[in-house]
Amino acid sequence: MSNKKIYYRATSIIFLIIAAGHLLRVVKGWEAIIGGVAIPMWFSWGAVALAGYLAYRGHKLASKFM
Repeated sequence: MSNKKIYYRATSIIFLIIAAGHLLRVVKGWEAIIGGVAIPMWFSWGAVALAGYLAYRGHKLASKFM
């Protein structure tokens, strides 16, 4: 297994976990407060889209190195 494949596979898993966490926050309606500032839900929707896209691209790039 090449180093690039391992890298792309690992990053796609990390981004998938991030996307799932943000999606879970939206579905459950959890509040996120960082430094006393409430993070709006639209931020998590954007994070789901971005992290999901990056996870997808990492998976596609990892499959090129089979």
